[in-house]
Amino acid sequence: MKNRRKSYRNKYTFGKYVGSLLVVTCLLVACQNREGNKTKSENKEATIMERAENTDFTLPLLNALFYEENFAQDLKEKLQLNNQQIKELKLAANTAVESLDENDDKGTNSFKEAIEQATKEIVRILGEDKAGQFFGLMAQRYADSSHTLPLKPNQVPEDTRILVNAPAFRMDVFEKGKLIKTYKIGIGYPEFPLPTGVRKAVNIIFNPTWTPPDEPWVKGKVSAGEKVPAGSELNPLGPIKIPIGLPSLIHGGKAPAKLGAFASHGCVGLTDTQVQDFTKYLSQIAGAGISAEKIADYQKKATKTETVKLATPVLVELRYETIVAQDGNLHIYRDVYERGTNTVENATRVLDAYGINYDKLNAAEKANLSSALDEMNQDARGNKIAGVKADGNSTNAPDSKKREAAKENRADKGKVTQAVLGQKELVVPIAALSGKGYPKPVAYNSGN
Repeated sequence: MKNRRKSYRNKYTFGKYVGSLLVVTCLLVACQNREGNKTKSENKEATIMERAENTDFTLPLLNALFYEENFAQDLKEKLQLNNQQIKELKLAANTAVESLDENDDKGTNSFKEAIEQATKEIVRILGEDKAGQFFGLMAQRYADSSHTLPLKPNQVPEDTRILVNAPAFRMDVFEKGKLIKTYKIGIGYPEFPLPTGVRKAVNIIFNPTWTPPDEPWVKGKVSAGEKVPAGSELNPLGPIKIPIGLPSLIHGGKAPAKLGAFASHGCVGLTDTQVQDFTKYLSQIAGAGISAEKIADYQKKATKTETVKLATPVLVELRYETIVAQDGNLHIYRDVYERGTNTVENATRVLDAYGINYDKLNAAEKANLSSALDEMNQDARGNKIAGVKADGNSTNAPDSKKREAAKENRADKGKVTQAVLGQKELVVPIAALSGKGYPKPVAYNSGN
């Protein structure tokens, strides 16, 4: 994966934008006491929450952003940060990733924990006022006001675009509102999650080179800053990469076993065969198709990097929907990034989108739905997501000291989370959904 891995922007959660930092900051300021008297500190942290609620910000992300040209200078000019503050931000970011690697199929960090850690560190380094400005700047960094996310759950595009739903490990190609192709994909590790938002694909880069960052996950493979040539076995990007709003990519180089799993540092991962097939469809919907023969010709020149500009930019929509109506059923996916989406409240919104009243479901349907939501309300390691119940009510978060102690005792600490333990999806039949829902996969490409 390229060193500049992730950008984050507005998140769609069943008809409204909800930032993961909303959850984290609520924990920090004790949400249950919001209606009571707040201290000045609580009010300041609430301001931070308001300014950062649409940002999924982690220290590994900050580490990646410092590789971007002019990022540090932007912080100095727009936030008036001094050199010491920049130095401390870099140190915190580097420290957060110094022990992360990909050589284990277990993990220690979670998406929610990573955001909470980042929030605390940014406030510690910058102070509450500057931290609020910082998160506001991050929320705006990749915003594109000309394109918005859907206004209702499971919304089917009426235009031409690529649509990725991370928890479903699914990517769809729509042409003028018609689904023409579906791919099974790999997504970003919870420590490096796939962002949400609407991006654009403008170029297809054949035989890309790769410059690895100075980070632990490349240790023992190549040297940081060393350009890995196109065609090299050490190049993780495969034969093709498609930037989708830098620094995120759709790219090849993945083994079939990585599909339907965590596979990248904030990107959409495909096998080499898949990415070549996808390139054919992407160029087709852009208005000037590249034939399979031409793609094969590029592959024959595996050491030569070539960039082809699409005839028309193509929208790429990145969603996070764990409840999807399809073919008379509700598909409930694991909440792999711990965003607290598997609740009856959110299931009700999905049903409402299809004109179905949750209260009109029969007893068996309600029971099955509640059970499925509860079972899928787990992180990738199979732990219940703290603070969320399937019925939408709050639970008591685990004692922080006990949780930290358990974390310190885990033998696998410092490893990125590569596997989703247990089932990833449950299907709940809903009679009233017959003939309704998001379209089934078309010409499904599973990578095998």
